[in-house]
Amino acid sequence: MASMTTSNTDNSSNTDSGGGAGTGSRAGVSGGTGDIDPAVRADLDRLRESIDNIDAAVVHMLAERFKCTQQVGHLKAAHQLPPADPSREAQQIARLRRLAENANLDPAFAEKLLNFIIAEVIRHHERIAEDTHTRE
Repeated sequence: MASMTTSNTDNSSNTDSGGGAGTGSRAGVSGGTGDIDPAVRADLDRLRESIDNIDAAVVHMLAERFKCTQQVGHLKAAHQLPPADPSREAQQIARLRRLAENANLDPAFAEKLLNFIIAEVIRHHERIAEDTHTRE
């Protein structure tokens, strides 16, 4: 990699969401002008493109997951089952924590993410149950 100098200015309009340097001193910024070394810019662009692709995949995977959970919600509503299943949720959280540990991802972060998703799924299931019961 090219040699890097540090400056407190960066005229770049790109932001890093998912591993960027944030604000303050930045490596790869040439002295005082704010121009980023072309090799560093190329690395940033390549990494940001990868992040964008991963974000798109995450969104598509979440959409597929919610299609499945919507079907679960309709099945639960049709058979008067409760929208939440605490036992299943606990199993899923434990499973996701293990997966996170194996992937070198913070298990607490993975649990927070899954809890957020579960809360949204339960909200959908409650709405499906309400809609089903008002039609009956």
